[in-house]
Amino acid sequence: MYSDRPSVRQRGVTMIELILFIVIVGIAIGGIITVMNLTTRGSADPVRRKQALIIAEGLLEEVEQARFSYCDPVDPVADDIDNTTSAAACTTAQERWGQQGAEPTGSGRPYDNVNDYVTAPDTWTNAFNNGAGVLVDANGAPLNVTGYSARLKITPVLLNGIGNELASPPNAANTADTNVLRITVEVSYDGESVTLDGYRLRYAPNHL
Repeated sequence: MYSDRPSVRQRGVTMIELILFIVIVGIAIGGIITVMNLTTRGSADPVRRKQALIIAEGLLEEVEQARFSYCDPVDPVADDIDNTTSAAACTTAQERWGQQGAEPTGSGRPYDNVNDYVTAPDTWTNAFNNGAGVLVDANGAPLNVTGYSARLKITPVLLNGIGNELASPPNAANTADTNVLRITVEVSYDGESVTLDGYRLRYAPNHL
């Protein structure tokens, strides 16, 4: 039987087209794998970073929980809210960075006042090491970690109209007019670092 419907030629993929497709896909996959490998090698170990964050949080909390008073905390009038409104009211004022002569014999971490942790403002300090340079906890026990180091910086700041900006040049002795402190803890590991900031304000206004 005769049909006037035109014939349709069916055409598939030629061998050359198939080879070209395989080559192009192979190159693309190779490039993706190379980028993924570079990214993986260059990224920080998430477990190590998480451990550094835990260390930083613990050290920052320790400093933040220290007292922040006009008087040395051992001063009998340190917690006299009604009358101790300035360093002038103290028998032993907390006027210097670092520990003072009134500190109990052999006292150490955790210190009884925030600014006992550093000897000068806005200066990085290895405040969490023992005499051998080993990172230790608040009780002096070495932290069971390898390859981590930590340092601390405490800076007077002006925060929402409260406090005072750091003097220029910094006054390393006087803390009497400092009412807001920014506490910065940095933990370093494997060429990376984690930095956390916290703030400590005098309050009530007489502030333990």
